[in-house]
Amino acid sequence: MQIAPTITPCLWFDNQAEEVAAFYTAIFKNSRIGRITRYGKEGFEIHGRPAGSVMTVEFELDGQAFTALNGGPVFKFNEAVSFQVQCETQEEVDFYWDKLSEGGEEQAQQCGWLKDKFGLSWQVFPRVLTEWVGDPASEKSQRAMKAMLQMKKIDLETIRQAYDGTA
Repeated sequence: MQIAPTITPCLWFDNQAEEVAAFYTAIFKNSRIGRITRYGKEGFEIHGRPAGSVMTVEFELDGQAFTALNGGPVFKFNEAVSFQVQCETQEEVDFYWDKLSEGGEEQAQQCGWLKDKFGLSWQVFPRVLTEWVGDPASEKSQRAMKAMLQMKKIDLETIRQAYDGTA
């Protein structure tokens, strides 16, 4: 029997791996910080990190494994990769939006997308949204899409009204 590989996103940060793990695990329920590895003396001429400083932090968000790497300021996040938080209610959308956007780039907020204070992009939206905007041949979907495109944080009731034609 062959064991399936595990896929874990590894997120590259300058030197905030511990702060990142603490921030995200405080937001998402059923989350935890796991193993922390540290740089040794070997390889200093390449990585430039002091021996004993944090190299990686393993953490889980609702059962999804992640690794945060302190790799230096070489690479930055962009919107080509984002994490989706699919919510059931407006209260959930509000909670995750407020927590994840705190200290982030306000100008990067549009249509349920935001950048957090570490530069990582997130999509926070109600699960039903994909159904409401997913049919380009439907007038209902087009009304819902038009309403959504004018928003930063998703307003479930406003999009529902647009979809139903009662707005």
